[in-house]
Amino acid sequence: MPRADAQRNLDALVTAAKAEFAEHGVDVNVRAIAARAGVGTATLYRHFPQRSDLVAAVFRHEIDACAAAAPELAAANEPDVALELWLQRYTEFVATKHGLAANLHSGDPAFSALPAYFSEHLGPVLTELLDAAEKAGAIRGGMDPIDLLGTVANLCIPPRGTDDPSRAHRMVGLLLDGLRYRARA
Repeated sequence: MPRADAQRNLDALVTAAKAEFAEHGVDVNVRAIAARAGVGTATLYRHFPQRSDLVAAVFRHEIDACAAAAPELAAANEPDVALELWLQRYTEFVATKHGLAANLHSGDPAFSALPAYFSEHLGPVLTELLDAAEKAGAIRGGMDPIDLLGTVANLCIPPRGTDDPSRAHRMVGLLLDGLRYRARA
């Protein structure tokens, strides 16, 4: 377990990197990330010797946050609303990762465990949300959670020449309408 100050620095770096990546893409200068975190570049490199280590840490952090949102949404909402809110949360996660997909498929060993981490953390929570919505009669059955995650990710890829930040959410809304079509209720 890291010391409290080291953990604060680590958390600040991941938070700063997430914000910088969202604003400027994953190729942003590490000095900007360190400055935003309120630490020196030596501290950044001590925690993340390679840029890919930092990108992977941000990705894992975002996966964890997305997974943690599911039970909270399920406890506070009807099953169909919880599913919709979570898929929109996941959409936000995917849509704001400028350049991340190219990095993840770069062959860098820092990224090799991320696909399994993604499936192991997001697949089960989406399964629970889908099962609850299906049981409530709000959606049709038989949707594979990993297929749905991939479909939403594909809907977040903007067509060439468009810069509409609301497009991904609209497309996911249409997908949800399709899941509701011919539901039992």
